Order: sequence, then structure tokens, then C-alpha cells
Amino acid sequence: MFILINLKTYVCDSVEIARIAKDVSEEFGARVAVAPQAIYLKEVANTGVETWAQHIDAISGSANTGRVTANELSRMDIKGSIVNHSERRLLLAEIDECVKDAFKNGMETVVCANNPNQIAAVTALGPDFVAIEPPELIGSGIPVSKAAPDIVKEAVESAKRIDPNIPVLCGAGISTGEDVSAAIGLGAKGILLASGIAKSKDPSKALRGLLE
Repeated sequence: MFILINLKTYVCDSVEIARIAKDVSEEFGARVAVAPQAIYLKEVANTGVETWAQHIDAISGSANTGRVTANELSRMDIKGSIVNHSERRLLLAEIDECVKDAFKNGMETVVCANNPNQIAAVTALGPDFVAIEPPELIGSGIPVSKAAPDIVKEAVESAKRIDPNIPVLCGAGISTGEDVSAAIGLGAKGILLASGIAKSKDPSKALRGLLE
């Protein structure tokens, strides 16, 4: 199972959460990665935890300002990037370029989508993972695996029809081990979560609770 923690721009101790994630990953033998704000990427990577970017820009040429490139991220030993999160939407052609650029630079991608039809479209682009995240449930504390289980099940089926080798992650509202179990029961191979860890008063307890 893959747990990807997106810290977004929440006010939290990114480095401390990274250390916790590394310890928990080793303790449970699970794959756990952390995606901090760009300014903390190097510090988080230095903890030894698997580190991901929250976004990459598919750009050509060197004259660009305020962009984040897969080439430079890979040089920092960043393992992958979230693409097309509902808070950072891209056009399908841009998603395609991001996936290709990441692959070229040895990075993985999790491409997010709102619904099963979009899951099918982005699966066809060949990312390493796709994630189903209905935007109305993001940060709500109401897990999609319970509020809309059919969406998760249909997303898994949509991805499987296009490419059965691309796993589906379940996002939006995931915060407890029960939520994780429900998602796995619906066919998801992991979870993408944010506030359940980043806003927790005890991130260590929260993360262990997901795996226990």
C-alpha cells in the first residue's frame, strides 16, 4: 500500500512530519511519502523519507520564471510529483507533458481526477498512479470511500479498463484506519491525504492509526 501525504500550504512542521513518516514506514514496512511545500523539499528529503513535489510544470526552454521542473527536482532526489490536484488544475495536454517529463527524469507521478470518466482519460496518459478525489470532499473529514463508495469503485474499474497495471489511490476526506480499509476494500491500492496528518495535533498517532 502507498500512502502519499500532501502537506499543501498548511501551517505544520514539515520536517517533523517527514521524520515521523520515515519511522512509521520502516516500522510497518509500508511505502509512505511526503509532499511538502516547495520551499521545504530539500529539508524534507534530507530526513531520508520518500519525498514528492506537490506540482511540476511541463515547460521547454530555460527562460521561465516561478516554475518547478522535473529536471531540477530529480537532481534533488525528489521521487515523484502530484499532478492535476483539484487545487492546481491543468489541461489534459499539460498533464500529458508533465507525465512524460517526469518519466524522462526518472520521477513517478500521481495524477488526480474528479470522477471516473476523468480517471479513464488520465490513465490513458500512462502515469504511475491515478487518484480519485471528488473536490467537494477534500478537507471535509468525510471520506469518499464512505460518502461515495460507488465513485471509488467506478474509478478503479475505469482505470482497469484502460490499463490494469496503473493503481488507483483514494483521496478526499481520508483520516482514519477505517477509512483506509474501506478504500482498499473498494479496490484502491493506497491513499492520498492531507489534513488528516498535516492538521493533526498528533501526526504520529494519526499516521500509525492509518496503518494499524
